[in-house]
Amino acid sequence: MFIPYILVFLGVMCLAGAGAVPAAVAENVSAPSVSRVEVVLAYQYRTREAEIKKDFLQAGLTNVHFQYARMGQPPQNIGLGRDVPADKAREAIRLAIKYNLGVGILLPERLFPPRFVTIASSNYDDTVEYHITQDTLSKLQDPALSTEAFHGLYRDLTSAVIDPKAPKTRY
Repeated sequence: MFIPYILVFLGVMCLAGAGAVPAAVAENVSAPSVSRVEVVLAYQYRTREAEIKKDFLQAGLTNVHFQYARMGQPPQNIGLGRDVPADKAREAIRLAIKYNLGVGILLPERLFPPRFVTIASSNYDDTVEYHITQDTLSKLQDPALSTEAFHGLYRDLTSAVIDPKAPKTRY
């Protein structure tokens, strides 16, 4: 007998908008600039995870997940989603250079969620790897690039058709 009254009360409250978030609060709530960062590190770094995580946190990359390659050096690649702000993308590149000995491969943003970053992923084969030179990488690291300009350049660098049988060309 009591349950129908509660259901009616909840229905009236929902129709009245009592369960809605006030507009002033909704305007101030923003999505994080980077939703997730996945990093594969060489096995030698496994004992330094707290220190490395602190570096990522100081760079504003908060939701960081680490994996460790059992043998060898992980690939020197980076993948960025289309909505990652340019300043965070540059920080991710800086950290990839620091902990993965460089960035020589870009992965196209179309493969990732909008605010996602991956460093040294082995999940992708050479059909989606775009090899770059250090000069090209320095263009991406230019602090004068806006987010739109950064992603425009990134898309230009990762949109050519790749022939898997051709020698690896660095752009």
